[in-house]
Amino acid sequence: MFSLKILIVEDDSVSALLLQRALEKNNHDIIGIADSGEKALDILEENIADIVMMDINLAGELDGIKTTEIVNEKYDIPVVYLSASSDAETLNKVVGTNPSAYVIKPFNIRELNMVIELAIFKDRKEKELQKLNNELEEKVRQRTADLHEANKELTKALEKEREINELKSRIVLNVSHGFKTPLTSILSSAQLLQIYAEKDHPFKVKIAKHASKIENSVRALNNLLTSVLFFGKADADKMEFKPKKMFVGAFVKEVLDTVKAGIENDVTIKVTLGDLPKTIVSDSELLYQVFENLLSNSVKYSKEGKSVDFKLDFKDQKLLATFSDKGIGIPKKEQSQLFDRFFRAHNVGIIEGSGLGLSIVKKCVEVLGGEITFESEENKGTTFYVSIPVK
Repeated sequence: MFSLKILIVEDDSVSALLLQRALEKNNHDIIGIADSGEKALDILEENIADIVMMDINLAGELDGIKTTEIVNEKYDIPVVYLSASSDAETLNKVVGTNPSAYVIKPFNIRELNMVIELAIFKDRKEKELQKLNNELEEKVRQRTADLHEANKELTKALEKEREINELKSRIVLNVSHGFKTPLTSILSSAQLLQIYAEKDHPFKVKIAKHASKIENSVRALNNLLTSVLFFGKADADKMEFKPKKMFVGAFVKEVLDTVKAGIENDVTIKVTLGDLPKTIVSDSELLYQVFENLLSNSVKYSKEGKSVDFKLDFKDQKLLATFSDKGIGIPKKEQSQLFDRFFRAHNVGIIEGSGLGLSIVKKCVEVLGGEITFESEENKGTTFYVSIPVK
């Protein structure tokens, strides 16, 4: 067994002497023998001890328990209690001081050595555990500080991103609005050219042809800007549902007139209207975006000479619309991306488009609280089903 520096605190001189001899026989160094708590503390002030053998029932103001409390607080040295009593009352007194061991008098040498070894082992393990706990707490503190710093940096980055997005939205909105006025002027001029072309003029046919090209190009650019403005509002969280009373017949006529005016291929629209109410309450602008985009797409992606079926019905306070074409269809492997912004299927060929129309439709349907589904097969056509709750 390794040699230890031991302080004996025992007010019975005979017991103290016997304990000293037993410990020295095992090569331990006795740094002192104290018969009171006060003397024990004086010795510890001058000497370093590895362990204290403490009698519980000491005379004077400081008994063994109070002395142990001070030793624990000031020196953090393991204490082994010595007592002739092992009753419950005594054990309850000592348990609060967290002793390293407890020896009943009279003791034998083997038991004493075992208790001392266990006490030293327990003390070292507790100190190792405390060291590990302190290291862990330091790591947690450091990691918490690092996370706090990272969170601050992330917050700054998010704030910067928000500012950039706001700036981007303002630029998009301002630029788009800036284009609107000259485009309206160009469109008006093109329409005037078409009126002039109706009169006798040597370049009548050419004027009408080029005026039509200008008008179609301006309409396409105007639609693109409308889409950009729409997503500018959506990205800035300014999309609002603004329901108001609207006439269903006038709304359907407006959508059909707009789409028919933009038809560039030999495609016809077959309209089937069910038992529709005269008026409904909904957001006419959002509804227009849904119907105009879906019907325009059906016409645009249809094959020459084919027709588009547009059906509208009213049931259970819902507008039920179907847009069906016999066009190029959507490849099956790309159908999951259909409503993604800027997505265009690989089979669109030279058909012009921005890839924004269906993403606008999806967003509008969500704001309206409706549902949209579709069925499509490549080279056979596509059908969209839209359900919009109205009042």
